[in-house]
Amino acid sequence: GGLFAWLRGRCLGRGAAVDPARDTFGAMTGLYGAIQPADSVSLSTRTHGAVFNLEYSPDGSVLTVACEQTEVLLFDPISSKHIKTLSEAHEDCVNNIRFLDNRLFATCSDDTTIALWDLRKLNTKVCTLHGHTSWVKNIEYDTNTRLLVTSGFDGNVIIWDTNRCTEDGCPHKKFFHTRFLMRMRLTPDCSKMLISTSSGYLLILHDLDLNKSLEVGSYPILRARRTTSSSDITSSGSSTPRAVGSPCHQNDLGPLSEKHLSRSSQREGGSPRNSLEVLTPEVPGERDRGNCITSLQLHPKGWATLLRCSSNTDDQEWTCVYEFQEGAPVRPVSPRCSLRLTHCIEEANVGRGYIKELCFSPDGRMISSPHGFGIRLLGFDAQCRELVDCLPREASPLREIRSLYSHNDVVLTTKFSPTHCQIASGCLSGRVSLYQPKF
Repeated sequence: GGLFAWLRGRCLGRGAAVDPARDTFGAMTGLYGAIQPADSVSLSTRTHGAVFNLEYSPDGSVLTVACEQTEVLLFDPISSKHIKTLSEAHEDCVNNIRFLDNRLFATCSDDTTIALWDLRKLNTKVCTLHGHTSWVKNIEYDTNTRLLVTSGFDGNVIIWDTNRCTEDGCPHKKFFHTRFLMRMRLTPDCSKMLISTSSGYLLILHDLDLNKSLEVGSYPILRARRTTSSSDITSSGSSTPRAVGSPCHQNDLGPLSEKHLSRSSQREGGSPRNSLEVLTPEVPGERDRGNCITSLQLHPKGWATLLRCSSNTDDQEWTCVYEFQEGAPVRPVSPRCSLRLTHCIEEANVGRGYIKELCFSPDGRMISSPHGFGIRLLGFDAQCRELVDCLPREASPLREIRSLYSHNDVVLTTKFSPTHCQIASGCLSGRVSLYQPKF
């Protein structure tokens, strides 16, 4: 029994040899549950508009803040001191920040550009990337190929070779295109790309290869389907879920011909690279209606995806966790869905029209979710156990561990520190708060 338990833990990425920080993160999880609202510190300089995104450097030494009024703020999260303001980082709203390492980070904006910055020389940008034709909303970094990946409201996912930037620009090419694109994420091992849309679809590119042909029509398309919950699996067995329409341009993706897809699978040895799966995630109470997927995050160990969905009438929102099922569909005739709903909770849609960015804790045991004028810390169960240790038979409510309120306006974004027991949140009026236990 001990041997099999050890082997199972190693397969799940746990154990002293695989995850030496697990015990440290477990202790931090207990401290998060003890944080009180009074333990917050307000960080603010001057009027810089709403806070749209927060990002810590990988070593936790710097907290960057993307602001509505063209600014990027930098703080020392340990001392709670303001370091610097990049007053004209862009010509429009700054939407997202992504660190490539402990020194280099990228920002994107509604001015359609991406900027690269070096913490050692913040007076000027390293370079500016031009290629999108509309607001750029998301930045990812493929650690395997060292390529920057961005997405915007022009529907394009563009990859950039930042190691080959010159005075004339940065080599880039369009990797994918779909209508109604909202967010794009890479799994921690960069083996999958997930794309959410405002029309309620979730697209998954399996066995990701960013160096492959970039013609969108070359992607083998898996059958479009609705995600399942545990109860659906129990009651329906292996019956094929109801097919749904594709959110992508038909002239981009071509007809959904099973004969054509089967040939593609056979030609690639049964597991083609960049196979596209189109899903409509199940949302409680909204089973037969489309929902706008406004926020998309991934479990730090790649076990699950976290979505924030607004209802069809836009009067409520849902935070939902979907487990990545083992044996993701690699054949287009497979009836099985890659994701299944495991946990969810209803959120009041305070501040309609604004996207609320939520996040996992570094160990994936907790979720921090914007909730009105504060944040809620949520767990998979009351003990904040890991997802794989408390998978429910049916979709279950997320447990509220703690509510923290220190803002006087709607909270739009929140983030856990990757190295310290600290949570940051930013609101519509521009205030940033830090939550940490007091000793």
